[in-house]
Amino acid sequence: MKKRIFGIETEYGLLVKDNNNDDFRLDPMEIANKIKNHIFSKNLGVLDLHYRANDEPPGNGGFLLNGGRLYLDMGHLEYASPECSNLVDLITFDRAGDTLIQEAVEELGWADNVSIIKNNVDLETNATFGCHENYLVGRNFPFDERNNIKLLASFLTTRQIYCGAGRIGSCDPHPFRDWDGVSSQEIKDEEVDFQISQRADHLPNESYRWVQYNRAIVNTRDEPLSDPSKYRRIHLLVGDSTMSEFATAMKMGTTTLMLDIMQLGVAKKEWILADSVQAMRSISRDQEFKWHVTLASGAPSTALELQVDILETCKKHLSGKNQETDWILENWASVLTDILKGPEALVGRVDWASKYWMLSEFKNEENLEWGDAWLKSLDLEYHNLNKEKGLFWGLEASGDGYRKTTDPAVDHAKTNPPRGTRAHGRGELIKMLINQHSHMGYLIDWIGFRLSKTDDPFLMLDPFSSYKEDILDHLRQVETGDHPLIREEKKESSPDRERSESYSADPSRKRRGAEALSKHQKKSSYE
Repeated sequence: MKKRIFGIETEYGLLVKDNNNDDFRLDPMEIANKIKNHIFSKNLGVLDLHYRANDEPPGNGGFLLNGGRLYLDMGHLEYASPECSNLVDLITFDRAGDTLIQEAVEELGWADNVSIIKNNVDLETNATFGCHENYLVGRNFPFDERNNIKLLASFLTTRQIYCGAGRIGSCDPHPFRDWDGVSSQEIKDEEVDFQISQRADHLPNESYRWVQYNRAIVNTRDEPLSDPSKYRRIHLLVGDSTMSEFATAMKMGTTTLMLDIMQLGVAKKEWILADSVQAMRSISRDQEFKWHVTLASGAPSTALELQVDILETCKKHLSGKNQETDWILENWASVLTDILKGPEALVGRVDWASKYWMLSEFKNEENLEWGDAWLKSLDLEYHNLNKEKGLFWGLEASGDGYRKTTDPAVDHAKTNPPRGTRAHGRGELIKMLINQHSHMGYLIDWIGFRLSKTDDPFLMLDPFSSYKEDILDHLRQVETGDHPLIREEKKESSPDRERSESYSADPSRKRRGAEALSKHQKKSSYE
């Protein structure tokens, strides 16, 4: 595809500080719910009035003024960015979600008691929570070919050398048994001091369609959240939540270039790994950072060598495509070159390396072991969204943390949608509902909305269209009483009345639209 759309969903960890005075008695789920409610009480979005799934009742979450979503997912706060057409917007709106949540904690007076942790694993229980990536591709993307799934898995497995967030320790996975014959036998192995990925231990499959329990490196669920005849959404849950703007840009940017060369048919079958699941774990756990792998051909290689070859192929076929592509290629080459110099050369750009450097320095100064509780607490503090406490923020304050966006841009993105995608129109809809139409029994989803149970769905199946003017025109009709729904209520409707192009009177279109919109009132979204 010549144009791009990205989205990121982040599930946040929540840490409640022990309080000896016992005057802070809320449990984590209560805290998450109150943070969510506080954000919507500030008129920063509208809460759902309907069930989205059995575990998402009315009020569980809603869409925001910036076109994204905030909601609770199995007790976790989760923020889904709006659809973004470029990396700068994506990073800006990802940070805007972080900021909205951290500001709510501070406004509630909880900054001393509650920490929002943007990571992917509880170091005590080894429970994991995700960071999901979304990429729009054409419907003709060759995703159903087995070798292409393996190619994508090989890329995702090896990109962790610059996309991983790092963690102390390890977790033995417990694969979930189902009809596909996945073993539930526990895997026992060596203890690990430090590894470069937080999700590597929790991915027992190379490819699978579920997003929970039987997680996979490549998720094969086909839920486009757009016109299914034109588009497909690649939904990945393999990656770590990244604090560094550079790491986020590399994670999303290099992946979209990999998808581009797969679409062109120039990705090399020689990149396929013998066992991507095993390689995912061994790369993450390699204490010497050599990252040896075995290819499907039986030949030995390394994650770095594989990434360099993928980069060179992308350069050959994509260089000069546009400014963003050239930025990705240039910085991809830079980080792969600097990896050879050791973790310290990556500080401020690659999260696992920044964390490893910080923790190693402290460990040596205090003569600690890697499993020390003090060191584990600092591991979590690296991901703390509180800029007064989080270790990562010190890198940005000193100028060592790479910035691709700015604080003013992030502030703007908290209450304004991005341009160039349907999020623009959705943000305008939310604004109008807050300011003038809060009495309506609306239903909103990524693919459209309706203003009552009897209203025709307003479908937004083209993610590249803003729909802004159509939506504003539609709401003006409602405001002036010229909307078909209102005319029907006044019994003034005519069977051959005119409707806008977006609001066709064709009964079959109305039925299809209603079915499409209701279908997505499950766990959908860029969720």
